[in-house]
Formats: sequence, structure tokens, C-alpha cells
Amino acid sequence: MNVRVFILEERCKGCGICIEVCQPRVLELSEKVNAHGRRVPRVVHPDKCLVCGLCEMLCPDFAIWATMEGDEVVP
Repeated sequence: MNVRVFILEERCKGCGICIEVCQPRVLELSEKVNAHGRRVPRVVHPDKCLVCGLCEMLCPDFAIWATMEGDEVVP
């Protein structure tokens, strides 16, 4: 299963909720800073993603989602 995790870095406020709710630890906080001065998450283990949707459901900024290859992607 090929999974893609999308992060809209400019929407992200660096709260870390997505990192905390991800059971397989697909994400980690990067050193990269967006235009708002916030550190953003990065994908470190996309192959472990379960496409459970928790990161997407709990992100207060609608800045992250995951899809399986072949699914339509609409930012």
C-alpha cells in the first residue's frame, strides 16, 4: 500500500497534535520553520501510515491529511 501524507506548512501553527495522535509515529517535528515562525511536522515513516485519519480529524488548522495511492487529492 502506497500512502502519501500531505502537510500544508503555511497553515500549520506547530501545535504538534498530529504528531501526538499518530500511533505508528509517522511524523516528527522538523527544524523547518514556516512563514509564521512555527516549526512544522515532517513525514519520517510514510510506509507505517495506517491512513486512520486521526491527524486530519484533530488538526485545528486543516493542514494535514493522508491518502492511499490512486485516491483523488484535493488541497
